[in-house]
Amino acid sequence: MKNNIQQYLFWILLIFLAIGIIYPAIGLLAIICMLAPVIIAPYKGRYWCGNLCPRGSFYDNVIAPISPKKQVPAILRSKGFCAFMVVFIMGVFGIQTYYAWGDLSAMGAVFVRIILITTIVGIVLGIIYHQRTWCSFCPMGTLASWFSAKPKTMPLKIENSCVNCKLCSKVCPLQLSPYTAKGNLNGFTHADCLKCSRCVEKCPKKALRF
Repeated sequence: MKNNIQQYLFWILLIFLAIGIIYPAIGLLAIICMLAPVIIAPYKGRYWCGNLCPRGSFYDNVIAPISPKKQVPAILRSKGFCAFMVVFIMGVFGIQTYYAWGDLSAMGAVFVRIILITTIVGIVLGIIYHQRTWCSFCPMGTLASWFSAKPKTMPLKIENSCVNCKLCSKVCPLQLSPYTAKGNLNGFTHADCLKCSRCVEKCPKKALRF
């Protein structure tokens, strides 16, 4: 079963955007969702992204039913593109916040506006490719992966009972391949693993565990 809390967290995103359009100052609360993934990363990797992120919940529970779940283009998952997005988005945040500094409403509007725009981009990509396409190069997710102290951050163990059915790869939100770590004593330690446990739940041999 899916994380019960994760199924409903998307309402936080919708309520945030609805109120933010009317009362922009609330946008400053977005700082929590920006810092949390990075703070948690050294201990649990991208756990926030897979279990507690409101936007991730939105993609998983609202966009997933209408997503064709196609392979995400390699360029969108490349290290270069991910690094570019970190610099680009943080640059936009920084410049706009600089000019809005001192005005809480204007500063909050910066967060609301960028979150709204990037969410729409994520929706479009989710409908074209896979619901979690945005998460493949999300700046905060990328930063979280950089701060993950792998392989110590919740490695995914693959037991020898694994039969390489590849079901784990089919249900992985970021289209990773846990089964390839079979026999590896360190387990599956990909920095982009969201620790969502979908692969663990789907495995017919119960060969996967965190």
